[in-house]
Amino acid sequence: MSVGELFILGFHGKAIPQWLRDFAARFGLGGVILFDYSCRNSEYDNNVASPEQVQSLCAEIAMLPSSPLVFIDQEGGLVRRLKDGLGFQPLPSARDFNRLATGEKQAILSASYGELRRLGIRYNFAPVIDVDYNPDNPNIGRIKRSYSADIGEVEANARLVDAAARQARVGLCLKHFPGIGGASVDSHLDFMDLSEAPRPAQEELFYAMAPQTFGDAVLVSHAIVPPWDAHRPMTLSPVAIGRLRRRLPETLLISDDMQMQGLQKALGTAAAALQAIGAGMDMVCIGNNLIDQEQEMAGLAEAVARRLDDGSFDQAAVPQSIERVRKRKALLA
Repeated sequence: MSVGELFILGFHGKAIPQWLRDFAARFGLGGVILFDYSCRNSEYDNNVASPEQVQSLCAEIAMLPSSPLVFIDQEGGLVRRLKDGLGFQPLPSARDFNRLATGEKQAILSASYGELRRLGIRYNFAPVIDVDYNPDNPNIGRIKRSYSADIGEVEANARLVDAAARQARVGLCLKHFPGIGGASVDSHLDFMDLSEAPRPAQEELFYAMAPQTFGDAVLVSHAIVPPWDAHRPMTLSPVAIGRLRRRLPETLLISDDMQMQGLQKALGTAAAALQAIGAGMDMVCIGNNLIDQEQEMAGLAEAVARRLDDGSFDQAAVPQSIERVRKRKALLA
Protein backbone atom coordinates (compact mmCIF):
# COMPACT_ATOMS: atom_id res chain seq x y z
CA MET A 1 0.00 0.00 0.00
CA SER A 2 1.28 3.46 -0.93
CA VAL A 3 1.38 4.93 2.58
CA GLY A 4 3.24 8.00 1.31
CA GLU A 5 -0.09 9.27 -0.06
CA LEU A 6 -0.98 10.15 3.55
CA PHE A 7 1.81 12.76 3.75
CA ILE A 8 2.29 16.38 2.70
CA LEU A 9 6.00 17.06 3.16
CA GLY A 10 8.15 20.16 3.01
CA PHE A 11 11.85 20.44 2.22
CA HIS A 12 14.49 23.13 2.35
CA GLY A 13 15.90 24.69 -0.80
CA LYS A 14 14.98 25.34 -4.38
CA ALA A 15 15.70 21.87 -5.75
CA ILE A 16 14.07 18.57 -4.87
CA PRO A 17 16.40 16.81 -2.39
CA GLN A 18 17.36 13.18 -2.89
CA TRP A 19 15.61 12.06 0.29
CA LEU A 20 12.28 13.27 -1.11
CA ARG A 21 12.86 11.56 -4.45
CA ASP A 22 13.65 8.34 -2.59
CA PHE A 23 10.57 8.71 -0.37
CA ALA A 24 8.24 9.16 -3.36
CA ALA A 25 9.81 6.22 -5.18
CA ARG A 26 9.48 3.92 -2.18
CA PHE A 27 6.19 4.97 -0.59
CA GLY A 28 4.44 7.28 -3.04
CA LEU A 29 3.74 10.84 -1.92
CA GLY A 30 0.49 12.71 -1.43
CA GLY A 31 1.82 16.23 -1.61
CA VAL A 32 4.59 18.76 -1.14
CA ILE A 33 4.20 22.12 0.63
CA LEU A 34 6.24 25.15 -0.43
CA PHE A 35 7.54 27.97 1.78
CA ASP A 36 9.36 31.19 0.99
CA TYR A 37 10.63 31.89 4.52
CA SER A 38 13.06 29.52 6.19
CA CYS A 39 12.53 29.23 9.94
CA ARG A 40 15.88 27.43 10.08
CA ASN A 41 17.85 30.37 8.68
CA SER A 42 15.45 33.22 9.54
CA GLU A 43 15.72 34.29 5.90
CA TYR A 44 13.58 34.25 2.78
CA ASP A 45 15.79 31.60 1.17
CA ASN A 46 13.55 28.55 1.05
CA ASN A 47 11.57 27.19 -1.93
CA VAL A 48 10.58 30.42 -3.68
CA ALA A 49 12.74 32.77 -5.79
CA SER A 50 10.69 33.83 -8.84
CA PRO A 51 7.62 32.79 -10.85
CA GLU A 52 9.81 30.98 -13.37
CA GLN A 53 11.71 29.07 -10.67
CA VAL A 54 8.50 28.03 -8.85
CA GLN A 55 6.93 26.88 -12.11
CA SER A 56 9.96 24.74 -12.90
CA LEU A 57 10.08 23.31 -9.37
CA CYS A 58 6.36 22.43 -9.42
CA ALA A 59 6.78 20.68 -12.77
CA GLU A 60 9.58 18.56 -11.32
CA ILE A 61 7.52 17.71 -8.24
CA ALA A 62 4.58 16.63 -10.41
CA MET A 63 6.90 14.21 -12.25
CA LEU A 64 7.88 12.36 -9.06
CA PRO A 65 6.39 8.88 -8.57
CA SER A 66 2.66 9.06 -7.74
CA SER A 67 2.49 12.68 -9.02
CA PRO A 68 2.39 14.60 -5.70
CA LEU A 69 0.13 17.62 -5.41
CA VAL A 70 1.80 20.95 -4.67
CA PHE A 71 0.29 22.82 -1.70
CA ILE A 72 0.89 26.38 -0.54
CA ASP A 73 -0.41 28.93 1.98
CA GLN A 74 -1.46 31.83 -0.21
CA GLU A 75 -4.12 33.49 1.93
CA GLY A 76 -2.99 37.07 1.34
CA GLY A 77 -1.41 39.73 3.50
CA LEU A 78 1.16 38.36 5.94
CA VAL A 79 0.35 34.72 5.14
CA ARG A 80 1.43 34.76 1.51
CA ARG A 81 4.33 32.63 0.30
CA LEU A 82 4.29 34.19 -3.19
CA LYS A 83 4.93 37.91 -2.74
CA ASP A 84 4.50 40.64 -5.33
CA GLY A 85 8.04 41.87 -4.60
CA LEU A 86 9.27 38.77 -6.43
CA GLY A 87 6.88 39.23 -9.34
CA PHE A 88 3.84 37.31 -8.12
CA GLN A 89 0.27 38.62 -8.14
CA PRO A 90 -0.67 40.93 -5.24
CA LEU A 91 -3.11 39.57 -2.66
CA PRO A 92 -4.31 41.64 0.32
CA SER A 93 -5.05 40.26 3.77
CA ALA A 94 -8.53 38.84 4.36
CA ARG A 95 -9.57 41.84 6.46
CA ASP A 96 -8.42 44.34 3.85
CA PHE A 97 -9.92 42.23 1.05
CA ASN A 98 -13.30 42.36 2.79
CA ARG A 99 -13.35 46.16 2.42
CA LEU A 100 -13.07 46.07 -1.39
CA ALA A 101 -15.86 46.27 -3.93
CA THR A 102 -17.04 42.94 -5.33
CA GLY A 103 -15.67 43.57 -8.80
CA GLU A 104 -12.25 44.42 -7.43
CA LYS A 105 -12.29 41.27 -5.29
CA GLN A 106 -13.12 39.13 -8.30
CA ALA A 107 -10.34 40.65 -10.40
CA ILE A 108 -7.74 40.08 -7.66
CA LEU A 109 -8.85 36.48 -7.13
CA SER A 110 -8.96 35.68 -10.83
CA ALA A 111 -5.39 36.90 -11.30
CA SER A 112 -4.09 35.12 -8.19
CA TYR A 113 -5.71 31.74 -8.80
CA GLY A 114 -4.93 31.80 -12.50
CA GLU A 115 -1.31 32.33 -11.51
CA LEU A 116 -1.37 29.43 -9.03
CA ARG A 117 -2.63 27.08 -11.73
CA ARG A 118 -0.01 28.24 -14.26
CA LEU A 119 2.73 27.78 -11.69
CA GLY A 120 1.67 24.18 -11.09
CA ILE A 121 0.28 24.69 -7.59
CA ARG A 122 -2.74 22.45 -7.18
CA TYR A 123 -3.99 23.22 -3.64
CA ASN A 124 -4.17 26.41 -1.64
CA PHE A 125 -4.56 26.25 2.14
CA ALA A 126 -7.29 28.88 1.97
CA PRO A 127 -9.70 30.47 2.55
CA VAL A 128 -9.62 31.09 6.29
CA ILE A 129 -13.24 30.90 7.41
CA ASP A 130 -12.50 31.51 11.09
CA VAL A 131 -14.83 34.26 12.27
CA ASP A 132 -13.02 37.18 13.93
CA TYR A 133 -14.52 36.61 17.37
CA ASN A 134 -11.34 37.82 19.13
CA PRO A 135 -9.54 40.66 17.33
CA ASP A 136 -6.58 40.18 19.70
CA ASN A 137 -6.07 36.56 18.64
CA PRO A 138 -2.30 36.55 17.87
CA ASN A 139 -2.63 34.06 15.04
CA ILE A 140 -5.85 35.28 13.36
CA GLY A 141 -7.40 38.62 14.30
CA ARG A 142 -4.25 40.54 15.11
CA ILE A 143 -2.69 39.74 11.73
CA LYS A 144 -5.86 40.24 9.64
CA ARG A 145 -6.36 36.59 8.61
CA SER A 146 -10.13 36.66 9.20
CA TYR A 147 -12.45 38.39 6.76
CA SER A 148 -14.82 39.68 9.42
CA ALA A 149 -16.55 39.28 12.77
CA ASP A 150 -19.74 38.88 10.71
CA ILE A 151 -20.13 35.24 9.71
CA GLY A 152 -22.20 36.22 6.68
CA GLU A 153 -19.33 38.33 5.34
CA VAL A 154 -16.90 35.47 5.97
CA GLU A 155 -19.07 33.11 3.95
CA ALA A 156 -19.62 35.59 1.11
CA ASN A 157 -15.89 36.18 0.67
CA ALA A 158 -15.12 32.45 0.85
CA ARG A 159 -17.64 31.81 -1.92
CA LEU A 160 -15.93 34.41 -4.11
CA VAL A 161 -12.64 32.58 -3.51
CA ASP A 162 -14.29 29.29 -4.46
CA ALA A 163 -15.62 30.73 -7.72
CA ALA A 164 -12.14 31.89 -8.75
CA ALA A 165 -10.46 28.66 -7.65
CA ARG A 166 -13.03 26.55 -9.48
CA GLN A 167 -12.52 28.56 -12.66
CA ALA A 168 -8.74 28.11 -12.39
CA ARG A 169 -8.99 24.48 -11.19
CA VAL A 170 -7.03 25.00 -7.97
CA GLY A 171 -8.22 23.02 -4.95
CA LEU A 172 -9.10 24.82 -1.72
CA CYS A 173 -8.71 23.71 1.89
CA LEU A 174 -10.98 25.51 4.37
CA LYS A 175 -9.31 26.35 7.67
CA HIS A 176 -9.02 26.04 10.65
CA PHE A 177 -11.63 23.54 11.87
CA PRO A 178 -13.49 23.84 14.24
CA GLY A 179 -12.95 27.61 14.05
CA ILE A 180 -10.15 29.27 16.02
CA GLY A 181 -11.03 32.94 15.61
CA GLY A 182 -11.99 33.21 19.26
CA ALA A 183 -8.75 31.71 20.62
CA SER A 184 -6.19 33.71 22.59
CA VAL A 185 -3.13 31.46 22.04
CA ASP A 186 -0.92 31.28 18.94
CA SER A 187 -1.39 27.75 17.63
CA HIS A 188 2.24 27.68 16.47
CA LEU A 189 3.43 27.98 20.07
CA ASP A 190 0.98 25.97 22.16
CA PHE A 191 -2.29 24.06 22.13
CA MET A 192 -5.34 26.26 21.89
CA ASP A 193 -7.85 25.34 24.56
CA LEU A 194 -11.30 26.19 23.24
CA SER A 195 -12.83 25.74 26.68
CA GLU A 196 -16.31 25.92 25.33
CA ALA A 197 -17.43 24.17 22.17
CA PRO A 198 -17.12 26.37 19.07
CA ARG A 199 -20.12 28.50 18.33
CA PRO A 200 -22.57 26.29 16.45
CA ALA A 201 -22.78 28.65 13.47
CA GLN A 202 -18.98 28.56 13.06
CA GLU A 203 -18.82 24.77 13.13
CA GLU A 204 -21.78 24.52 10.77
CA LEU A 205 -20.06 26.83 8.28
CA PHE A 206 -17.39 24.17 7.69
CA TYR A 207 -20.03 21.47 7.19
CA ALA A 208 -22.05 23.62 4.81
CA MET A 209 -19.16 24.92 2.72
CA ALA A 210 -16.69 22.05 2.40
CA PRO A 211 -18.66 19.82 -0.01
CA GLN A 212 -19.51 22.88 -2.12
CA THR A 213 -15.91 24.11 -2.27
CA PHE A 214 -13.62 23.07 -5.12
CA GLY A 215 -11.27 20.41 -3.78
CA ASP A 216 -13.54 19.58 -0.81
CA ALA A 217 -10.85 19.70 1.90
CA VAL A 218 -10.69 20.92 5.50
CA LEU A 219 -7.59 21.72 7.52
CA VAL A 220 -7.98 20.53 11.13
CA SER A 221 -6.37 22.62 13.88
CA HIS A 222 -4.53 21.44 16.96
CA ALA A 223 -7.19 23.01 19.17
CA ILE A 224 -8.45 21.13 22.22
CA VAL A 225 -12.22 21.29 22.63
CA PRO A 226 -12.88 19.87 26.12
CA PRO A 227 -16.58 19.08 25.54
CA TRP A 228 -15.48 16.82 22.68
CA ASP A 229 -12.17 15.48 24.00
CA ALA A 230 -10.59 16.97 27.11
CA HIS A 231 -7.17 15.36 26.61
CA ARG A 232 -6.31 15.39 22.91
CA PRO A 233 -6.14 18.09 20.24
CA MET A 234 -8.53 17.80 17.31
CA THR A 235 -5.90 16.32 14.99
CA LEU A 236 -5.23 13.38 17.33
CA SER A 237 -8.74 12.74 18.62
CA PRO A 238 -10.82 9.88 17.21
CA VAL A 239 -13.85 11.45 18.90
CA ALA A 240 -13.35 14.88 17.33
CA ILE A 241 -12.39 13.54 13.90
CA GLY A 242 -15.31 11.12 14.07
CA ARG A 243 -17.63 14.06 14.71
CA LEU A 244 -16.24 15.78 11.62
CA ARG A 245 -16.31 12.64 9.48
CA ARG A 246 -19.98 11.92 10.25
CA ARG A 247 -20.93 15.25 8.73
CA LEU A 248 -18.35 15.25 5.92
CA PRO A 249 -17.93 11.61 4.86
CA GLU A 250 -15.90 12.30 1.70
CA THR A 251 -14.12 15.54 2.57
CA LEU A 252 -10.31 15.35 2.58
CA LEU A 253 -9.17 15.99 6.17
CA ILE A 254 -5.67 17.49 6.45
CA SER A 255 -3.77 18.21 9.65
CA ASP A 256 -2.23 21.54 10.50
CA ASP A 257 1.57 21.32 10.56
CA MET A 258 2.60 18.47 12.85
CA GLN A 259 5.75 20.37 13.88
CA MET A 260 3.89 23.08 15.79
CA GLN A 261 5.12 23.51 19.34
CA GLY A 262 2.07 22.21 21.17
CA LEU A 263 2.52 18.78 19.60
CA GLN A 264 6.28 18.95 20.02
CA LYS A 265 5.99 19.55 23.75
CA ALA A 266 3.47 16.75 24.19
CA LEU A 267 4.61 14.03 21.79
CA GLY A 268 7.04 14.94 19.01
CA THR A 269 6.34 14.79 15.29
CA ALA A 270 6.46 11.04 14.65
CA ALA A 271 4.27 9.98 17.58
CA ALA A 272 1.78 12.75 16.83
CA ALA A 273 1.62 11.87 13.12
CA LEU A 274 1.00 8.22 13.90
CA GLN A 275 -1.77 9.15 16.34
CA ALA A 276 -3.34 11.48 13.77
CA ILE A 277 -3.42 8.81 11.06
CA GLY A 278 -4.75 6.28 13.55
CA ALA A 279 -7.46 8.73 14.61
CA GLY A 280 -8.68 9.16 11.03
CA MET A 281 -6.82 12.08 9.45
CA ASP A 282 -6.48 11.60 5.69
CA MET A 283 -3.22 13.55 5.33
CA VAL A 284 -0.64 14.79 7.83
CA CYS A 285 1.36 17.90 6.96
CA ILE A 286 5.02 17.99 8.05
CA GLY A 287 6.63 21.17 6.75
CA ASN A 288 10.23 20.46 7.80
CA ASN A 289 10.50 24.20 8.25
CA LEU A 290 9.84 24.77 11.95
CA ILE A 291 12.17 21.77 12.57
CA ASP A 292 14.53 19.90 10.25
CA GLN A 293 13.32 16.30 10.33
CA GLU A 294 13.81 15.50 6.66
CA GLN A 295 15.88 12.39 7.33
CA GLU A 296 13.19 11.00 9.65
CA MET A 297 10.39 10.93 7.10
CA ALA A 298 11.17 7.49 5.62
CA GLY A 299 11.22 5.95 9.10
CA LEU A 300 7.83 7.49 9.82
CA ALA A 301 6.35 6.02 6.63
CA GLU A 302 7.82 2.64 7.59
CA ALA A 303 6.11 2.92 10.97
CA VAL A 304 2.77 3.60 9.26
CA ALA A 305 3.26 0.52 7.07
CA ARG A 306 4.08 -1.62 10.12
CA ARG A 307 0.95 -0.49 11.92
CA LEU A 308 -1.11 -1.40 8.90
CA ASP A 309 0.52 -4.80 8.69
CA ASP A 310 0.04 -5.64 12.37
CA GLY A 311 -3.54 -4.38 12.52
CA SER A 312 -2.87 -1.36 14.76
CA PHE A 313 -4.47 0.88 12.14
CA ASP A 314 -7.98 0.49 10.80
CA GLN A 315 -7.63 -1.75 7.77
CA ALA A 316 -10.53 -0.01 5.99
CA ALA A 317 -10.00 3.62 7.00
CA VAL A 318 -6.42 4.07 5.76
CA PRO A 319 -7.14 2.76 2.22
CA GLN A 320 -10.17 5.09 2.15
CA SER A 321 -7.90 8.02 3.03
CA ILE A 322 -5.49 7.06 0.25
CA GLU A 323 -8.39 6.86 -2.18
CA ARG A 324 -9.57 10.37 -1.20
CA VAL A 325 -6.08 11.70 -1.97
CA ARG A 326 -5.99 9.94 -5.34
CA LYS A 327 -9.40 11.34 -6.27
CA ARG A 328 -8.05 14.86 -5.70
CA LYS A 329 -5.04 14.11 -7.85
CA ALA A 330 -7.34 13.02 -10.66
CA LEU A 331 -9.57 16.08 -10.20
CA LEU A 332 -6.68 18.53 -10.32
CA ALA A 333 -4.46 16.90 -12.94
